[in-house]
Amino acid sequence: MSKLSERLNEFNKNLLPQMVQLKYQLMAESAFRFFRGTCHLFYEDLSKVKPVTGFPATWICGDLHLENFGSFKANNRMVYFDLNDFDESALAYANWELLRVVTSIFVGFDSLQIKQSEAKEMAQMFLDVYSATLSKAKARYIDPRTAQGIIKEFLEKAEERKARELVTKQTDAKELQLKIDNRTHFKIEKSLKKELIAHIDNWLKKNNDWPGNYKVIDAAFRVAGTGSVGLKRYMFLLQGIKNKKKLLVIEMKQGVKSSLSPYNLVKQPGWKSDAERIISIKYRMQNVSPALLSTTVFQENAYIIQEMQPSADKIKFELIKDDHKCIKRVLTDMAVLTASAQIRSGGIQGSANIDELILLGNRTDWQKPIISYAARYAGQVKKDYQQFIDEYKQGTLN
Repeated sequence: MSKLSERLNEFNKNLLPQMVQLKYQLMAESAFRFFRGTCHLFYEDLSKVKPVTGFPATWICGDLHLENFGSFKANNRMVYFDLNDFDESALAYANWELLRVVTSIFVGFDSLQIKQSEAKEMAQMFLDVYSATLSKAKARYIDPRTAQGIIKEFLEKAEERKARELVTKQTDAKELQLKIDNRTHFKIEKSLKKELIAHIDNWLKKNNDWPGNYKVIDAAFRVAGTGSVGLKRYMFLLQGIKNKKKLLVIEMKQGVKSSLSPYNLVKQPGWKSDAERIISIKYRMQNVSPALLSTTVFQENAYIIQEMQPSADKIKFELIKDDHKCIKRVLTDMAVLTASAQIRSGGIQGSANIDELILLGNRTDWQKPIISYAARYAGQVKKDYQQFIDEYKQGTLN
């Protein structure tokens, strides 16, 4: 067994075994999917490189890449486009966030067979826009009123979609049960299902932040994303107690420690749990957080609970890969949102204040080293992916 396989198996050993095999199957789809599923390799390798000084500590999502931006319905019932995955979030040096997202541009573009020269151009543009946004010290947000181009169309479609449509896609209308497809939705063993339903019913009664008069009528195991496959993740179908036509789908996802934590030297706050860490940083960095965001503890594991969002609500770069202008518009918005999240969360529990972020934005000496490292590491990802494929086919990772 190679060193790469040992690293992968060591990291994934505490996940649900049958789901780890599904995770490896998903990672085998492309180098970019492999990159998404190996955040831990990225930071382990980064920790071995001579650190670049001069970057302040900021709140970061930790696993920022092209597919960790998307639309969601927020607490105010409006639709936003923003950073949307905070499982790996932490207080860390700002360049860690930038190195991860810029590397994703090189890896993602290569997977789409877009020339490296264009990837380099877009990476430079991303950092220029990020810097300009920091220097203005004004956090911005994107909703259907402020969006432009493809993201405007994307959000308008999401805004038009009714909550009922999501429920309809997830359920069997005749039986009022969640659809089990053994791809993204799986059955739960009966005794565990009974415990989960009782837990959520009891939790709903006691939680004043959630809409009342609902009860759980079904539950299933859910798979979504790549890096989080293997965590305990459940979805619940809720029905109104008085108005039985009112249906709602929520999810409960296990919160575990960030894969940055073994390598992150920045002192962290004392969180009660990793679920609390995740939703706290989410609240700080997003303009408005997803609807019904909370935490709970079930069988000694901490979980994040929120209204379920459509997993497909992300920009599909394969559909716009030949439209240079469209890609540029999307990456511009992503750069603005990255900087805005750091501005919005600035000065909280050790993160850089606004003046420090302005100084970072006004400097340009750090941009070329980030692009250079990202381009080199994208090459490493490609080599690791090929080795992973070879060993996956041989059954080494079974």
